[in-house]
Amino acid sequence: MARMHANDTGQRRTSRSGPTRRTLLSGAAALVTTGAAVGASSGCSRVATADTGDGGHLLDQLRARGTVKLGIAGEQPYGYIGTDGQITGSAPAIAMRIFPRLGVDNVEPFPTEFGSLIFGLSSLQFDVVAAGMYINPERCEQVLFADPEYQMKDAFIVPKGNPKKLRTYEDIARTGARMATGIGYAEIDYAEAAGVKKIDTLPDQLAGLLAVEQGRVDVFVGTAVTVRNVVAQTKSTKAEATDEVTPYLDGKPVVDVGGFAFRLPERNLRDAFNRELHKMKRSGELLEVMRPFGFTKDQMTDIKAEEKCRS
Repeated sequence: MARMHANDTGQRRTSRSGPTRRTLLSGAAALVTTGAAVGASSGCSRVATADTGDGGHLLDQLRARGTVKLGIAGEQPYGYIGTDGQITGSAPAIAMRIFPRLGVDNVEPFPTEFGSLIFGLSSLQFDVVAAGMYINPERCEQVLFADPEYQMKDAFIVPKGNPKKLRTYEDIARTGARMATGIGYAEIDYAEAAGVKKIDTLPDQLAGLLAVEQGRVDVFVGTAVTVRNVVAQTKSTKAEATDEVTPYLDGKPVVDVGGFAFRLPERNLRDAFNRELHKMKRSGELLEVMRPFGFTKDQMTDIKAEEKCRS
């Protein structure tokens, strides 16, 4: 589940100028018009969705078609194809509850790289991003977010016993520990803000676990649920997950939230989705759906997307 951007050619990234896993995906907004043109000229079933100010008609189109296509990025626990070849993950599981209630019975995956999700949505390759995408002001200029289904802090994969006592990003910087994280992950920015000078990137959390076990890095950084899951699922005897870590940017603590993303004109679909999501939150059904993927009550949130779009 690569988080590679157009200028990434190797396994290391030390600049903050490029897009990160759950921050800005540069250039996607400029490609909206291109994507619409592709859909209009390809002769396929894609329908350009110019913003006519009426909230969009995609929900009606999905009901007529009977199927919604979900853009997923192959990342556990958010959205991926399981060993049985079927779509799974917290976001698809939520979609499988909500879309039938909206009159769309079938959910179809469209796997792609994380860095291609916004472009794929804008160019009409799929209808919705279902990848637990972090909500931030830059992305809110490019896509329309539902309210978040979860909030998330980070955690570290470290050798058993945590010999360097790494509990914060500042600990990594202070000790000079060899750090790795995923390609394009927001954790790159958090580490650099704490003073970490050298950051290696790896394809995913499993590669990070192996790198820690083999002593090639001292710590792999990722989201708390992802880190906990990979350590538990592999039954590692050489590595462990730390407690949750709060990152800081500009001296302020960061708690990220993630949600579904829609094309900007499709307010009617987003609003209908939100109504069902809020019902699931109030009833406890949302936690019930997400719990098998490693989420707990601590990850539940009432934050609204518009709050994160402003912050």
